[in-house]
Amino acid sequence: MLWAGITISLLGDGAYFVAVPWLVYQLANDPTALSLVGVAWTVPHLACLLLGGAASDRFDRRRVMIISSVGSGIAIGAIAALVFADRIELWHLWVLVALHGASFAFFVPASTAIVPQIVSRELLVEANSLRQFIRPLTLRLLGPALGGILVAAVGTGAAFLVDAISFGIAALAILLIRTKAQPEERASDQARTSFGQEIADGFRFVRGQSWLALSLIAAGMWLFVTVGPIEVLIPFLIKNEIGGGAKVLGFVLAAGGGGAILGALLFGQRGTLPGRPLVFLYVVWAISTFAVAFLAIANVAWQAMLASFFVFGLASVGGIVWQTLLQRRVPNELLGRVSSLDWLVSAGLVPLSFVLTGPIAATVGAERTLFASGLAGGTLMLLFLVFPTLREPGRPDETLPAPRPA
Repeated sequence: MLWAGITISLLGDGAYFVAVPWLVYQLANDPTALSLVGVAWTVPHLACLLLGGAASDRFDRRRVMIISSVGSGIAIGAIAALVFADRIELWHLWVLVALHGASFAFFVPASTAIVPQIVSRELLVEANSLRQFIRPLTLRLLGPALGGILVAAVGTGAAFLVDAISFGIAALAILLIRTKAQPEERASDQARTSFGQEIADGFRFVRGQSWLALSLIAAGMWLFVTVGPIEVLIPFLIKNEIGGGAKVLGFVLAAGGGGAILGALLFGQRGTLPGRPLVFLYVVWAISTFAVAFLAIANVAWQAMLASFFVFGLASVGGIVWQTLLQRRVPNELLGRVSSLDWLVSAGLVPLSFVLTGPIAATVGAERTLFASGLAGGTLMLLFLVFPTLREPGRPDETLPAPRPA
């Protein structure tokens, strides 16, 4: 049921990721306008992440995911209605995307933390590979292709409507999930502690694990350098440099989905983590980011598709390793909060990345900005491997002890 819910929801999100930039560039053909959409989603998302993590550890994770899905579906449905009514303006998009971002902040940690309640730890690599297989298949391949066709044939409103409906179907699927019951002792502890204290326990756990703290810092710097340029400038370059339409954008994103599917299939067959999982993770993400620089200089559609294949394919493999490390080494009663901190710390500078992308691209050019982003992001990943704790061999798959409550 979790697999089905995520599959359907991500299919709609794939169409959404084609519709959003196309709608923005129809309203204002300016990368800064799309940057502000990214800011509008990210700021409330980050602001609500800690609450989302604490809620996913305190309450039934299924209910948290259902409420989050319904909230996001209502926000995206409102965008569709405004587009169909021909009343949509940029400020409408910013407000509704912000509501979607805040709602989704509760889904992210709960969806990560619920997996060990469903799947045995011996199958976590395979389970995360399956999730990473579904994610690119829907979000980067079928969804964008569907979105490109819908936008070209009917308009952006249809793509937003499909995404809104997918959230409702996902909520119904999640409703049918059955998980392992939480220990009664944990429930009594939750009744005696506040949200603030539980969030502080999550911070103390992360601070006590150098590999985890360093990785969150590295991810934060990496995302600051790359996310804004990737999300804003790839659609802009396809539209204005390659001269492609919505279908071309959809197929470039779909090529990335194909790479991610292949990566997930191959790694899922392996079934185990590499001997030095963090070294493997950082190198894979570095190569993925260097491919962004190649995408920046692509001047025909097939070159952009080839670069996208490696960008998202290698990123998918790294995601499998990272999610498995968290689920195996973080106590389940803390996993929601640690997952929310993972997103908060690593994505904390993403709004600034979106804000800076438009002005920098306007000054030095979109192609140069994206090229520099790819080189800088890949180099940054390799530089972090100077820390010995990140180069240590994999430890036994033992869950680390949770810190005692303050």
